[in-house]
Amino acid sequence: MRMFAALVGLVLSASVAGVSAAGYTEGKDYSVLPEQVKPADASKIEVAEVFSFLCPHCYHFEPLLQAWSKKQPADVVLVQTHASFNHNWPAYQRGFYTISALGVKDKVQEAVFSATYVAKKEMLNAEAWADFLSLYGVDKQKTISTYNSFGVNSQMKQADNRVRDFKINQTPTLIVDGRFKVLVANHEEMLKVTQFLVDKVRAERAAKR
Repeated sequence: MRMFAALVGLVLSASVAGVSAAGYTEGKDYSVLPEQVKPADASKIEVAEVFSFLCPHCYHFEPLLQAWSKKQPADVVLVQTHASFNHNWPAYQRGFYTISALGVKDKVQEAVFSATYVAKKEMLNAEAWADFLSLYGVDKQKTISTYNSFGVNSQMKQADNRVRDFKINQTPTLIVDGRFKVLVANHEEMLKVTQFLVDKVRAERAAKR
């Protein structure tokens, strides 16, 4: 009787797993990139978001994404890449890598979105970013020099290369482990598919140990 119950349990578990796996379909909910884009830290499961401060969908998605990220275990890392393929986006891409270089990204990123969509503020040059960041204690001259620095220029080029390698033409888009591109548009569903893919990568890695 115990053996029968155990077998039933295994069948039910397999059925649930099958339903879960079948819930998201390659080609419909996600796609596999032709070549993996190497994550920055191969020891982590990288969830890469391609976004822009000037993308209204990214503005609405940001709090959901950050809340999801904070609930992830230590083996998952969120890496945001700012795209530059629309009008005025390069100025904000430069601004993003400026706040990253200055070490204030986590402190001011939400405020940048709010300034853009609530206060309707434009920041299209170094001086505008310097004025904005001075409200958060950043020296204006330091912002200007960082905004125009070789390091930020390099980060922008790397970002454009990643966006190209990810084969992305819209934002926000999520890539898991440099291999899986989430295709669904609904924000809540994007995160569900992403979680499914994170779990898939984790299971693959565990099987190789």
